[in-house]
Amino acid sequence: KSKARANAAVKDMAKELIKLYAERLRRPGHAFPSDDNYQKAFEDAFEYEETESQITAVNEIKQDMMKAAPMDRLLCGDVGFGKTEVALRAIFKAIMDGKQVAILVPTTVLAQQHYQTAVSRFRGFPVNIDVLSRFRTPTQQHKTLQNLRAGQVDLIIGTHKLLQKSVEFKDLGLLIVDEEQRFGVQHKEKIKKLKENVDVLTLT
Repeated sequence: KSKARANAAVKDMAKELIKLYAERLRRPGHAFPSDDNYQKAFEDAFEYEETESQITAVNEIKQDMMKAAPMDRLLCGDVGFGKTEVALRAIFKAIMDGKQVAILVPTTVLAQQHYQTAVSRFRGFPVNIDVLSRFRTPTQQHKTLQNLRAGQVDLIIGTHKLLQKSVEFKDLGLLIVDEEQRFGVQHKEKIKKLKENVDVLTLT
């Protein structure tokens, strides 16, 4: 009986995934422009030397972003091998074209780490960053949601709180999902709804 239930659940999930991807293929995505001087300046400001793998990943992701079809890319790498820098370059590209970006993470601690990294890396560039997690007071969270709706937040980093009904974007263009495997089934259903016509980069 357990096997039969699991089998049925897998089939249902497969149907949902097929429906989601068919919908993503049907809907036109946003084709981001080629790199400009701002992108080059941001990438040149990286204080370390990139690895070959990083350069390859960055180039492939940017090529996907420049296509009209919504991007779906999985970036795999061991801890400390520079996935975050690859993601930040995609984020910068999206923001410079006027789109908002969301980074969805499974824990409050990880949200804070990403927030601190982003603030440091984007220092000196016109990028407004905010975070949504239980470390923020209800008043702070309310203000963040207002700014997000108004388009005054370029990059929002958050936990499952980003999946609440109260969260509205003015113009979401890129969704970064870090460690998607650590989200529960209900959260994943909400992620799917977010993903219908935006570029998606999953880190693991």
